[in-house]
Amino acid sequence: MIKIITVGSIKEKYLKDAIEEYSKRIRRYTNLEIIEVKDEGLVEKDKALKLEQEKIEKHINNKDYIITLEIEGKEYTSEELAKQLDNIFINNSTITFIIGGSYGLSDEIKKQANIHLSFSKMTFPHQLFRVLLLEQIYRAYKINNNENYHK
Repeated sequence: MIKIITVGSIKEKYLKDAIEEYSKRIRRYTNLEIIEVKDEGLVEKDKALKLEQEKIEKHINNKDYIITLEIEGKEYTSEELAKQLDNIFINNSTITFIIGGSYGLSDEIKKQANIHLSFSKMTFPHQLFRVLLLEQIYRAYKINNNENYHK
């Protein structure tokens, strides 16, 4: 099972459509759960991170294999990510990806991560990033099943 915990909600229809399309594709391979927690907005940074952390932790199971999405994380090629996910599923039934809000993730959430993953040193809006993450998860399943998609 893939679980994605994300701070903030999606408002734009075109992003909702893309998320739904990739979610549908991924569900051919595994169960998928997307959990949105409230973005605390532009309150004081430490307060926002703490409140978001508490909401995120309510959805983390102690058996989850946690991958946080962070600019400071390790970058993988699509093939490397596919192999990594395949290997994780050998001993784990749930991989939980965590996407932070406008301030990122608290240090406490980062400490719980098994992998700190970065897609780039650039900053992306979390709404758009959700689409990118889902596309890469889908791509990983296609690669791991030797199906035509990845070039």
